[in-house]
Amino acid sequence: MRIVMTGDHPYPLPRISAGRSPKRFPSAAGQRVHDWLAKGLGELGHEVVYVLTGEVTGEAPKGVRITRRLEDGDILHTYAMRNPEVIAEWRGPWVASCHVDPRPRGIEPDDRWIFVSRTLAESCGKERYVLNGIDPSEYVYSETKGNYVLFMSSMDAAISKGLDVALAAARLAGVPIVVAGTGTTEESIENAGRLCSEFGATYLGDVQGDEKAGLLAGARALLLPTRLNDACPLVIMEALVSGTPVIASGNGACPELVTSEVGFLCRGEGEVADAIGRSGEISPAACREKALHDHHYLRMAREYVREYRVEMFTKTPFRASSQ
Repeated sequence: MRIVMTGDHPYPLPRISAGRSPKRFPSAAGQRVHDWLAKGLGELGHEVVYVLTGEVTGEAPKGVRITRRLEDGDILHTYAMRNPEVIAEWRGPWVASCHVDPRPRGIEPDDRWIFVSRTLAESCGKERYVLNGIDPSEYVYSETKGNYVLFMSSMDAAISKGLDVALAAARLAGVPIVVAGTGTTEESIENAGRLCSEFGATYLGDVQGDEKAGLLAGARALLLPTRLNDACPLVIMEALVSGTPVIASGNGACPELVTSEVGFLCRGEGEVADAIGRSGEISPAACREKALHDHHYLRMAREYVREYRVEMFTKTPFRASSQ
């Protein structure tokens, strides 16, 4: 199959930490997932034409060719709610990954959208979904944990992601907390730094590459007490593949991703604090095993191939399995 994918980010994504400097893509989660998808499709033997508008400074993996212009193919895979001119120019079957809840934007989902979690799909009255995948080679696994918990997010959405709850819970539990992530503006970064200072937390700003991998692997737990209908938080998978348990809220796709074997679902800072104290009950090996089984990029690629075939040949929405 010849699959045409699109993106507007640099390739490869930077692996050098930017600290407290603003970035266009603070988390770049969706872009990272699409890069891994392109890699997985190539490894499965498909031809991938990756149309990127960002700067290209590295070679593409086997089976993937990067170009600047839209080319013909069997199917187009793009992003929902972005680059409508690409879909308008395309003359064949297409699908679009939906990484965020479209309802607050007042946008009606298209039947050709593939949501990144069952939770997000069902909340929009749809069925098509493929869970995000991750490349384990970009992370490290450790059964030895440091004496800190971790909060990692775009600082543009820090409060929506529950930074204030995470800080209060860590203080209540008497455990140091490290906060990582930058934002698109100086204001969001300064606000996050100010809040972290009030709680005596360590705020690192953007972390990437080996620094990010080590931070995830060394944490006692990842905290994500999000208030959002989070689509499929990549940071959960990043923690699990590192052997780190996750303490999350019950919002969005968190219950779909965080089972009792790998973490805790909590309401409020008191429950989060209690879960921090119990984080040692979670087996790092169980976290790693779940990530490799449920969230490997090759599993994601295979499920997208099934969706492509549905769109190309049957036109009947296919409900992808999360297994």
